[in-house]
Amino acid sequence: MAGLVMLWLTAPVLVLLPLSFSGRRSFRFPPDTWSLRWYENFFTDSTWHASLLTSLKVGLLSTAASMILGTMAAFALHKLYFSGKAFVTGFLLAPMIFPGVVSAIAIFGVYLTWHISGTLTGFVAAHTVLSLPFVIVSVRSALRIFDWELEKAAASLGASPFETFRLVTLPLILPGVLIGGLFAFVISFDEVVVSLFLQTPFVRTLPVQMYLSVTESIDPTVAAASTIIVIVTVASILISMLFWQKRKTSDA
Repeated sequence: MAGLVMLWLTAPVLVLLPLSFSGRRSFRFPPDTWSLRWYENFFTDSTWHASLLTSLKVGLLSTAASMILGTMAAFALHKLYFSGKAFVTGFLLAPMIFPGVVSAIAIFGVYLTWHISGTLTGFVAAHTVLSLPFVIVSVRSALRIFDWELEKAAASLGASPFETFRLVTLPLILPGVLIGGLFAFVISFDEVVVSLFLQTPFVRTLPVQMYLSVTESIDPTVAAASTIIVIVTVASILISMLFWQKRKTSDA
């Protein structure tokens, strides 16, 4: 049964990969001719190239912002006790459970007032909000197994709070921070609903360009773009798993 479920989930990817190497300008499966023309078109066409660069810039900037803010929020939620803590926690994690279209409409409405819709700043801010919960959850998981006596030992030896965090705490919770950052990048790189509301002809992410390509024309370049996204996503997950396994082995 598990094998059938895995086959059902991976079947679209198995169909997509051959289509990206088709030599015809159609979605015929299996392809009767083979070519790299669609990958060449993806990296040389200005529209696809610009959307890829936009996705990378937005993904990297939002990942950096969510790692910093998420780590700070996780520390505050873990160490501080205050009235309304459950509400604050739910508020910060809400983007994980809200439907994407609800978040998109809300963000779009606010951005119209702030006049940042269709800007790189707007994209980064929106993607940071969407990816922040994943960093918070990952860092809080790392903090639950952190030995807080190490901070007391560092303080007793004369280390300042900043030195204690930089030299003791951060290196030990770094796997949680990095894994949260990888999830944040994947979420940002794959986001389409919110990006569809914020896009303009001049600022457009790769998933939005793929959506418009499917709805407006028949261009097999979208198959090449989809394959690249799958590779990036799988590589990110594998890197996080290998890093975590290596960390566990070194700790053992």
